Amino acid sequence: MGTLKDVSLRNRLSRRQIGSGLLATAASICLPAAASAAVDKESRKSGTFVLVPGAFHGGWCYGRTAKLLRDRGHIVFTPTLSGLAERAHEFSGNINLSTHIEDVVNLIRVEQLNQVVLCGHSYGGMVITGIGSTIAEKIAAIVYLDAFLPSDNQSLFDIIGPEGRQRFLDSAGKLGGIGVAPFTAEYMRVNEGDRAWVDRLCTKHPIATFIEKVNSTSAVEHIPRKHYIMAENFGFQWAFDKIKDRPGWTRETVKCGHDVMIDDPGFLANRLESLLA
Repeated sequence: MGTLKDVSLRNRLSRRQIGSGLLATAASICLPAAASAAVDKESRKSGTFVLVPGAFHGGWCYGRTAKLLRDRGHIVFTPTLSGLAERAHEFSGNINLSTHIEDVVNLIRVEQLNQVVLCGHSYGGMVITGIGSTIAEKIAAIVYLDAFLPSDNQSLFDIIGPEGRQRFLDSAGKLGGIGVAPFTAEYMRVNEGDRAWVDRLCTKHPIATFIEKVNSTSAVEHIPRKHYIMAENFGFQWAFDKIKDRPGWTRETVKCGHDVMIDDPGFLANRLESLLA
């Protein structure tokens, strides 16, 4: 017969065993839901996204959208183009559109990326057109995000016309002739809460990138999925209309300012994800 101490110890052990049994039972009851969540995560198709910023911006502008996509298990690259943002120290008059196209083409090749969902914002539309024309076989979907949509042998200067071109030239004249000062966040209709942040991070842009023409755009038409997103609160209606009846294209609008990835990152993440094969 055990002592009172032994009985007390046995009672404590019994309570622990019962408690452990209850916990195990509870865990087994919860297991199907947990397993279901794991299956859902596993069944979601993982994709690769390359998000190209527009003029004056760096990869930072896609930070919110990139986080949403990465949290869902996707691979996301947000390259900053030569001479901008954290690469502003590389700024020079020798940086042109070909330089920026090569920035991203080299990224895709070195990282050995395939089946890429490629997105370009604003001026980035010029860049992704050049990328699509160079390595179309690696691109599964191309997305123009309130972006320039050039035709063959067109530069950004050709698209914006004499008045817009003169505005850029006047700006460059105040910066030594080779760089254009960034537009204000207010002009781009960025939401008021983010305007100071965007103005602080935008940097001057190499003017030669606006002068160089895109030679050919035909290869882009062979990319399986082509989509245009227009920000209702800005002004790329002309590009939106351009692909209205073009075979193989889809299009939509979103009610926000020009920097869609800042104003509505959730919308953009969902739309990009929906374009996975």
